Amino acid sequence: MLKKRVIFTLLYDNASFMLSRNFRLQKVGDIQWLNKNYDFSHITFSIDELIILDVTRGTRNEGLFQDHVKSLTRECFVPIAAGGGIRTLDQAQRLLRSGADKLVLNSTMHEDINLVKELVKIYGSQSIVASIDYKVVDSIKKIFINNGTEELDVGFSEYLQYVDSLNIGEIYLNSIDMDGTGFGYDLDTIKTINNLFVPIIVAGGAGNGEHFEDVLKLDNVSAVATANLFNFIGDGLLKARKKLIEKKFNLAVW
Repeated sequence: MLKKRVIFTLLYDNASFMLSRNFRLQKVGDIQWLNKNYDFSHITFSIDELIILDVTRGTRNEGLFQDHVKSLTRECFVPIAAGGGIRTLDQAQRLLRSGADKLVLNSTMHEDINLVKELVKIYGSQSIVASIDYKVVDSIKKIFINNGTEELDVGFSEYLQYVDSLNIGEIYLNSIDMDGTGFGYDLDTIKTINNLFVPIIVAGGAGNGEHFEDVLKLDNVSAVATANLFNFIGDGLLKARKKLIEKKFNLAVW
């Protein structure tokens, strides 16, 4: 049986790291602040993977983002997935050369299926993570792209099936409604997803370690992700992981 995973997500916006609540961003600090508050050589023992997302709303400085990814890889000894604004093969290659092990694709999954297929062919399914953002509008789950600004005219289940068919490695499923609230994950939605071949990473809503438990006990979930910088400063992640292992969750023991 495959091990379940705990993932930490960093949100990056033009050299700053951000908090997000319902996709509204608030600046927290720069790379110096991050290094001061997060010892990634230590956090390595609390997480299984790090995801770094460029959520810049305006013009992206891709070179600067790649420099930050490269900087973080020096101290972080778990796999790193990175993405945000990948529209070309060259962009993907430069991000991988910066130290990323996987690519995270969001809008591209909808806008350029040929690029997705090309990346899968070159780097393998395991290197591609499909990021899907959704929220409930008038009691109906809707898919959004471009940092949550553009609603797609496609059904929620239909889009999941479409992405599942592209031979990608994983789906990073993020609830915009729960994002940054600390109220817990969207369990009602997650429990309805039972017909996908690819593993699901659940994101959006974690406020404490018990929220990890709620999701990891579900058979259709392979990992939980949290981007809550403040709830997990210090030894919060380490304590959460220790408790999960004590409760016999199938996590790697470092």
